[in-house]
Formats: sequence, structure tokens, C-alpha cells
Amino acid sequence: MTLLLTWVLQALALMIVAYILPGITVTSFVSALIAAVILGLVNTVVYPILAILTLPITVVTLGLFLLVLNVLMFWLAGSVFNGFKVDGFWWAVIGAILYSIISAILLSILN
Repeated sequence: MTLLLTWVLQALALMIVAYILPGITVTSFVSALIAAVILGLVNTVVYPILAILTLPITVVTLGLFLLVLNVLMFWLAGSVFNGFKVDGFWWAVIGAILYSIISAILLSILN
């Protein structure tokens, strides 16, 4: 039950980000649910591999490169599914940061 509620809250956070930022588009709540699954899968499968491969640059940048990886994962998810679109890198930067903040707020309400 908690997993389903978390999924819905992640989709809601994505809808809020799309409402606030003109460079991020989500066509419907169903699209947001699918995009939330895609974001979860990308962050579960691709992110750890890239984090290990880019470990030297992450160490040199004192961990700031992980922010770039988060942005790239957000942008990648936006390019995989037509119902969720990110218009460019800088929209992905703002969107990823805002998505993280809104998700954290919504999930803290859940807990």
C-alpha cells in the first residue's frame, strides 16, 4: 500500500513541476504515473551504473557531479516517454531540483 501511495505522490509531484515550469510537459495524470515509473526505473537501473563509472569525476568535484547525473536521469526519462517531455538541459536542471524538493515534501507528509 505504501508503494502505491508513494507512486501516486511522485506522479503528483511531477504534475506540480509541469504546472510550474513551462519547459516541462506532462499530458495527463496517467502520463505522470507512467513517467514516475520510468523515473524510478531509470534511477534504479541506470543511475547506479553511471555513478560508479563517473566516480573519479564525482570525487574531484566533491560530489557535485551527482547533481549533473540526477539532471541527466530526469532528462533521459523525459526523452523516453512521449507523455512526459523536458525541453532542454536547463529545464531539466530546474525541474530535477524542483521535483526533488516537492517529492521530499509530499513524502514527508506521508511519513
